[in-house]
Amino acid sequence: MRLSQAFLHTRREDPKEAETISHKLLIRSGMVYPVTGGVYAYLPLGLRVVEKVKRIIEEEMEKVGAQELLMPHLQPLSLWQRTGRDHAFGQNLFSLHDRKGFELCLGPTHEEVITNIVRSQVESYRDLPLLLYQIQTKFRDEVRPRGGIIRAREFMMMDGYSFSASEAELDEVYHKAIHAYGQIFHRLELPAVIVEADSGAIGGKESHEFITPNPSGEDKVIYCENCGYAANEEKAHGIKPDIPPEPPGELEEVSTPGMTTIDEVSSFLSVPPEKTLKALFYSTEEEIIFVVIRGDLKVNEVKLKHILGCFELGLANDDEVRNAGLVPGFASPVGLSGVKIVADDSILKGQNFVAGANRSGFHLKNVNYPRDFKCDLISDIALASTGQGCPHCGQDLRSRQSIELGHVFKLGTIFSEKLSALFSDSRGRQRPIFMGCYGLGVDRMVAAIIEQSHDEKGIIWPRSISPYQVYLCALGMDNPEVRERAEKLYNEFRQKGVEVLFDDRLEPPGVKFNDADLLGIPLRVTVSPRTLKTNSAEIKQRTSKDSSLLPLSGVVEGVRNHPGEH
Repeated sequence: MRLSQAFLHTRREDPKEAETISHKLLIRSGMVYPVTGGVYAYLPLGLRVVEKVKRIIEEEMEKVGAQELLMPHLQPLSLWQRTGRDHAFGQNLFSLHDRKGFELCLGPTHEEVITNIVRSQVESYRDLPLLLYQIQTKFRDEVRPRGGIIRAREFMMMDGYSFSASEAELDEVYHKAIHAYGQIFHRLELPAVIVEADSGAIGGKESHEFITPNPSGEDKVIYCENCGYAANEEKAHGIKPDIPPEPPGELEEVSTPGMTTIDEVSSFLSVPPEKTLKALFYSTEEEIIFVVIRGDLKVNEVKLKHILGCFELGLANDDEVRNAGLVPGFASPVGLSGVKIVADDSILKGQNFVAGANRSGFHLKNVNYPRDFKCDLISDIALASTGQGCPHCGQDLRSRQSIELGHVFKLGTIFSEKLSALFSDSRGRQRPIFMGCYGLGVDRMVAAIIEQSHDEKGIIWPRSISPYQVYLCALGMDNPEVRERAEKLYNEFRQKGVEVLFDDRLEPPGVKFNDADLLGIPLRVTVSPRTLKTNSAEIKQRTSKDSSLLPLSGVVEGVRNHPGEH
């Protein structure tokens, strides 16, 4: 491609709306265009990158026996209603009506559709196992799209689905998919770690995420350097510190005027946060929930949502709290009735807590469970955090921000049972199919590669997905000899199958070199009056400060064999 004819416009300044490095560089390099919040157009160079990522995914999925298909963007909402996931996805689900009033949604994922398809095709255990996948655009009405294509409202995913006759067979396919993911990340030169994860609205009994550690990531991973335990913060568990035992004291009401936060109460009464009980109020689709947790911990809303079994969960506002007969800032489980109380198991690790007194301006000292209050549910509903003990070996946990690249789920039979996807086993009995789900974010991987492979000048693409392999830079295109030699090299590259972007513009050297670095193409080949004095061209690798000269007659073969090309 000639740059003078390319649909490409680069920028020197970072776009104001961009926060992450990948967001800035993708827009500056002219690879994507922001259409509206969380929605991006891929321009020609960016699309070349995406197509190469997709090709690698297709090749590795086919190696493990997966078959590609393509499902529609539009899905009947009735399928989602049958599985209950119209509520689970909530407002993230784009829904609409056609002109006849038929309810549809734009697919954020395709479990319902693929299950319905397989239900109509599979009859016997002889038809199983199956591993099907697609690379498709998905839609989620994110409240806060961020990071450019890291979290968008319209995005590309590879989603695979496996169908098996038994749990053991599902396990085999699950590990095949994990192996394929490992090969994909290896070819993309993208460091990836597998961690335990929450299944979220997808469902299933077991799931794992593939993440790449990066400060721009929105996911926090909790991990142990000693034994290798690693889990997404939503799923992670930690050993909470014990409080030294002491005899239970007498319940005592104390004045705490205007003290409504844990820090204020802790400081005013000279007690550490772990000796206080924090009260939080959540609303579900049905009721107000009173949550009690030790003051040094935070509530993990994903864990809380799971134990409540609700679809919608959010912090209640002060009016909702007062209408439930509670006092914001001074609420207590002591003496409370008529409200469901859910407690974190940290209340079992300590005595003589400070808690609200259920009247403004007062707290209670020496609150103990179960002497002073009862709970409807007690479970681990706390966020694991740095410094807590590892649940496997007891050593200190650490945390790091990460970008999620992919997610795999053992769905079991939850979808096949709800949608009647059955098969006849070897004895002729009708049984639900065991399913797995395998998601991989195409856009996210592109962004993650840039986040971990760039410098102050621009992107540094791995060879496997670079939009072009060579940036042919002609300095002085108004010089007849430069033009002739550069044109000849351009044609030779194309004849030999080398992907080349030819900068044939009448621009100064600084502009051309800056664009070459910004676009991140692995090799730059420069033809100029200076190099032609020795009948040569300058070869420079994107990651190297040094360059070398090659005779013009050997440039094409030299580039094809250059270490930067492997």
